[in-house]
Amino acid sequence: MGLYGVMRTSVSGMSAQSNKLSTVADNIANVNTVGYKRGDTQFSSLVLPSTNGAYNSGSVATNVRYAITDPGSTTFTTSKTDLAVNGNGYFLVSDSSGKIMLTRAGSFVPDSAGNLLNTAGYYLMGYSLANGAPTITANGTNGLTKVNITQMSLQAKPSTTATVSANLDVSAAVVVPSGPPGPANYTSKSSLITYDNVGRTVQLDIYAYKTGTDQWQIDVYDNAGSTGNTFPYTAASLLGSQTFTFDTSATGLGALAAASPTNITFTIPGGAPFTMDLSQMTQVAAPFSFTANVDGNAPSAIESVEIDDKGVVNAIFQNGTRLATYQLPLATVPSPDNLTPQVGNAYLVSSTSGNLQIDFPGQSGLGTIESGALEQSNADLASELTSMIEAQRGFTANSKVFQTGDDLLEVLVSLKR
Repeated sequence: MGLYGVMRTSVSGMSAQSNKLSTVADNIANVNTVGYKRGDTQFSSLVLPSTNGAYNSGSVATNVRYAITDPGSTTFTTSKTDLAVNGNGYFLVSDSSGKIMLTRAGSFVPDSAGNLLNTAGYYLMGYSLANGAPTITANGTNGLTKVNITQMSLQAKPSTTATVSANLDVSAAVVVPSGPPGPANYTSKSSLITYDNVGRTVQLDIYAYKTGTDQWQIDVYDNAGSTGNTFPYTAASLLGSQTFTFDTSATGLGALAAASPTNITFTIPGGAPFTMDLSQMTQVAAPFSFTANVDGNAPSAIESVEIDDKGVVNAIFQNGTRLATYQLPLATVPSPDNLTPQVGNAYLVSSTSGNLQIDFPGQSGLGTIESGALEQSNADLASELTSMIEAQRGFTANSKVFQTGDDLLEVLVSLKR
C-alpha cells in the first residue's frame, strides 16, 4: 500500500485512541454513579499479507469490555430501601414496558404508587408472599412482580394460630377448677392478644389447673366476658378447654405424654377458627412460663420497611406488627462481563453471557443483600486520568505518522515538477 497505507493505518490508530478516550470520558463522568461498571477499550491488530519486498501496514480494531464482575466499594446510608449485594448476583428490575434487566444500582425509593424505583427509573422486582412461600423459576422470570411497600396499609388479618412455648411447675399443688360464674381456683394464668375478622383485638385469658399427678387442665376465656380481667366470667366466655398429661419418666423428661392432646382448637369471637399449638409445653421443676407467637394483625398503616440479608421485605405497621410481604431474588449468568449494557447501569442477557439463573440470596453461590448500603462506581479516577494521558499520547503519535506520510507524498508529488 505504500504511503497511502501508512496514512490509513495512522487514521485507524487515531480512531482507536478516540474510542479509548470516549470510554475514559464515560468512566470519569460516572465516577460517582451508584452501581456503574467501568468500560475499557481493548485493542487488537489487523495484519495484512506482506511480501519480502513490500510491507502492507494494517490497522487496529477496538473492542469495549465492561468490568461488570468487578465490585465497587460499599457506602452506608440512612435509607432502608438502599440496597447492595454482598458477593455474587444482581437485582432484577424492569422498565415501564415490563422488560426484565439486571443491575447492581440499588438506590430504590417508593414512587407515588409505592413501587420501589431506582434513580434510573427501573422498578425492583420480587416475589409476593401474600399466598405463602414462592416457587422460583430457576431460569425464568415467571412470578416476579413490582415490590410495593405501601399496598398492605390498613389491611387486617384474623388470627388463626398461636405457637406456644410454656412450662408448668411440676411442684405445684393440685387444685380443683372452678369455672364461671363462681370464683376462680387456678394454678397459673397468662393472656394472649389475637385479632378478629376486622382487626379488632380479642384478649384471651389462659388458666392452667393442676388436677392430678402429671395432669393439667387448660381453659381459654374471652376476656370481654370477665369482671376486672379475672373471674367471674360469663358462661359463654369459655372458648376452649383441654386436659394434658405429661411423661416424667427417664425417657419423657417432662414433655407431653404420647397419648396427650397437643393443642386447643376454638373460634375467636368475631374471628376465624383458631389453634393453640401446645406441643412444646413441658412440666419440669421450674417456675411457670408462657410465651407465644400469634399470627394476624390489626388494620394499620405501614410505618417503615426492613429488608433482611435473605431479601425478605418486612412491613412494620404503626401498631408494631411485622409482616413479610415480598422476597427479593438475585440473578446471575455464567459470563457477566458479556452482558449487554443498557441505559441506567442495567444489563440484558446476551448470547455470549449465558442463560439467566435466579435464586434467593445466600443460595446457589449468590451473595446476600445489605440494607442501608449502596455499591459505588468501580471507576478509579486516578487510573482513568492515567489512561486519558496514554490515549492522548497515542493519538498525537498517530497524527504525527499521518503528517509524516502526508509530507512524504508532497515530496513525491514535487518530483514531477
